[in-house]
Amino acid sequence: QVQVVESGGGLVQAGGSLRLSCAASGSIRSISTMGWYRQAPGEQRELVAITRDGNPNYADSVKGRFTISREYTKNTVYLQMNSLKPEDTAVYFCKAYVFAIGQSGLYAYWGQGTQVTVSS
Repeated sequence: QVQVVESGGGLVQAGGSLRLSCAASGSIRSISTMGWYRQAPGEQRELVAITRDGNPNYADSVKGRFTISREYTKNTVYLQMNSLKPEDTAVYFCKAYVFAIGQSGLYAYWGQGTQVTVSS
């Protein structure tokens, strides 16, 4: 069993900052890639940031404002969000690509999401 849990969401004013955390736990051999996605009401889920082997990639809408990083020994990924805008309001989901103990393949696991609300 593998679990992915996000934390750190909340309500902030435009221009403020939040730091999201995501920890994967369970029968994990290794994690190749971890990323952050978000979904606003009535909209499709979109990729925000993703990192593999120390190489981060960002959606154009968050470049220069968000930073993704990993703490490999704890199977944790962070998303530092600065200069937040109202359009950043969404539920943010963590996704981990996991090689699990007892499994031969790579599988993706999603967290339950954490709400980020940016007021104008």
